[in-house]
Amino acid sequence: MAVQFLAPESLQNLLTVLEASGYQVMGPQLSEGAIVYDHINDVADLPRGIETLQKPGSYKLQQTSSTRFFNWANGPAALKPLLYKARQALWSCEQVAQAVNGGFVFKDLVPQAVPTAVIGVRPCDIAAMLIQDEHFIQSEYCDPYYKAERDALFTVAVNCSSCAETCFCASTGDGPSLDDGYDLLMDELDSGFLIRAGSTKGEQVLKKLPVTAASEDLTAMAAEQSAHAAEKQKRYLLDENMHANLFSQLDNRRWHDIAERCLSCGNCTSVCPTCFCHRETEQAELDGQSTRHFREWSSCFNADHSVMHGHSLRDSSELRYRQWMLHKLGSWIYQYGRSGCVGCGRCIAWCPAGIDFPAEANAISGEVELWEA
Repeated sequence: MAVQFLAPESLQNLLTVLEASGYQVMGPQLSEGAIVYDHINDVADLPRGIETLQKPGSYKLQQTSSTRFFNWANGPAALKPLLYKARQALWSCEQVAQAVNGGFVFKDLVPQAVPTAVIGVRPCDIAAMLIQDEHFIQSEYCDPYYKAERDALFTVAVNCSSCAETCFCASTGDGPSLDDGYDLLMDELDSGFLIRAGSTKGEQVLKKLPVTAASEDLTAMAAEQSAHAAEKQKRYLLDENMHANLFSQLDNRRWHDIAERCLSCGNCTSVCPTCFCHRETEQAELDGQSTRHFREWSSCFNADHSVMHGHSLRDSSELRYRQWMLHKLGSWIYQYGRSGCVGCGRCIAWCPAGIDFPAEANAISGEVELWEA
């Protein structure tokens, strides 16, 4: 479907149509000093005129005179918490007295996912979702818990008109504009929104909106806007052989230098939109007859994450950080044909020690740094 134009005063129509189509609508909102996805009913709930100021170890919001709703770089949470739950019940077990020998009955707890539409999704987060799709759905074993949430998701992505100091998605090829992976895609201009469909579900919604054909001037303006956002990015991951270079630097002194600053807090893995490490726990019910089995987010920075037979394979921050970077930028190449990093920069802004992930990766792999780490 061709690119259409949606007037600013008609943005509410998009929310109304999505709700009428059976979706609960979520979008960016201000919460405790950050932009997060939450339920919205009105465009007034969106962070109009808000920009984000992000640096290593720093995230702040700034009110501006802009009338735009999506003139901000990403917040701490991507789509991951909606699809890959931080705590997910996988199955339950109940002892049934009537069964032979007091047997046990196991039951899968695949969720009845609520159809959900998310508006304002950043391009890097669509890219991250596609990576997790490959891991959870397209691999040899399909994860039914993730798939249930994914099948119920409708995405309204918005190309970035600006970027944060920590963004480097242009170098990974995951932003600041999108080519595919969305249901609807918008470009926000001062005069309104360019909007196009990327799926059959998106076409059905777009047909119900009060849109007109977009002019060539507006289309060119949107493209120039995205190009300008890419040009502003100073951080980068460019070396095509970085994965091989990193694996050849296992004894590099810089791993130790990073470890002296790293707190092994796991913030970077929590905000990373592609990390999927987990642990599994049991929760026994008070009746003594049943239990539930949970999957919970974990991190390769946790002390117990690499414990095998009572021995920790990675018993220091140096080894844990090395494992994280090598997996993200190295092993993923062999597993999925691409890096596990989409250049969102969250690991930089939300690291309390201000460790600059791309700068460290470039330094260890032999790349020349173009900014002060």
